[in-house]
Amino acid sequence: GVLLSPRETYAAVAARPRSFGVLAVVLFLVVGAQIGVLSTETGRDLMLGQILEQQVRSMHSAGRPVTAETYAQMETQMTRFLYVIPAANLITIPILMAISAGLLTGVFSMLLGGAATFKQVYAIVAHSSVIVGVQAVFTVALTLVAGKMAGANLAIFLPMLEEGTFAFNLLSAIDLFLIWSTISTAIGIGVLYKRRTGPVAVGLLLVYAVIALVIAFVRS
Repeated sequence: GVLLSPRETYAAVAARPRSFGVLAVVLFLVVGAQIGVLSTETGRDLMLGQILEQQVRSMHSAGRPVTAETYAQMETQMTRFLYVIPAANLITIPILMAISAGLLTGVFSMLLGGAATFKQVYAIVAHSSVIVGVQAVFTVALTLVAGKMAGANLAIFLPMLEEGTFAFNLLSAIDLFLIWSTISTAIGIGVLYKRRTGPVAVGLLLVYAVIALVIAFVRS
């Protein structure tokens, strides 16, 4: 329903705000996709290589030399860290949903005078996150087929951009699935607070754009 008929689905969610079942589905998709990657040698090597590359780039940016010994130690630590990521998501994903729901409740219920409760907003956020679960499965499938870390971000449409540049990092931070999820959340919030979807979507997408700019600036 979230994927094919979101407005009707969110109306039902607003009337009966339940989150546990859909949260379990999202966690199953995300964590299952990550475990699926780690269960293959190709996926495991790709994830490890990406993390190490980011670590090395950060150390170079900070003026810290990376010796062969340092790299070997980092590789050992990161190999262990890979298996912590799925378990950590079981905790971090519900927390991030709660933070998002808290901010949305604060804006629309407290500042703008809406009548919805945190429980209702959390249910909307949890249901819209089904798209993030679909994103995780899609990304894993694409990565294993392509043999390299891949995703549905805007950078794939401009392959001539050099990796590490501000433009590349900015476009890499803008994911089509996250745009879809943001718009879906806006539809749910519009239904819940009886507001037009357009202005809500514009506001949420602007917040997403600011976050993407910050991520690009930090990475650059």
